[in-house]
Amino acid sequence: MAPDARVAVYYAPRGGDVLFADAAAWLGRDPATGAIVQQPDIAGIAEATAEPRLYGFHATLKPPMRLADGCGWKDLAAAAATLADRIGPFDLPALSVQDVFGFLALRESEPSALLQALADACVEHLDAFRAPPSETELSRRRRAGLTPLQDEMLVRWGYPYVFDTWFFHLTLTRRLSAVEKQVFMPVAETYFARAIGTRRRVSDICLFVQPAPGAPFVIRERFPLRG
Repeated sequence: MAPDARVAVYYAPRGGDVLFADAAAWLGRDPATGAIVQQPDIAGIAEATAEPRLYGFHATLKPPMRLADGCGWKDLAAAAATLADRIGPFDLPALSVQDVFGFLALRESEPSALLQALADACVEHLDAFRAPPSETELSRRRRAGLTPLQDEMLVRWGYPYVFDTWFFHLTLTRRLSAVEKQVFMPVAETYFARAIGTRRRVSDICLFVQPAPGAPFVIRERFPLRG
């Protein structure tokens, strides 16, 4: 991996899941291949989904990071596989379209201790591979107006939303205005109805890679949960 490449640990539905296909079309990109996918005929969708399109359809478990000095891809992949071997697959609670601080996302309909435990394990057990954030990165994060706890997480773990401040979400849009939300919320609820009406398992974790700053994230490898 190049020094400025970033890697993240994400949950993403598997390729055979209808949610994978529907979300790839909604965002306009297949995160497994990087291929552009034709979006549904919805006014303004290309612009509203431009930001999440870059990251690919996912829920963050361990946020994007550069690898620490002396750490390589094989080291990280081996550690991710070891972690996945210790954790068993589990059912994902039913999903619904929700407003999350102004952007739309799919979120679980009820809290899941197993989801939280998975995210916590990814953050903690893979942290040795994370290069510390630069002062520029810290300043950029702090412009969002972090709480004292979020700032503590940022300094310790390189990201403000981990452990007690983490929440599961699969992002669908950028932050929307009130008028835009009135348009996109019912459209998204209708569009994703068939996919979120199906129960699914969390059966693996994914390593996504951003090969260079500004480049799209793509799925590099999946690691089955075998615990």
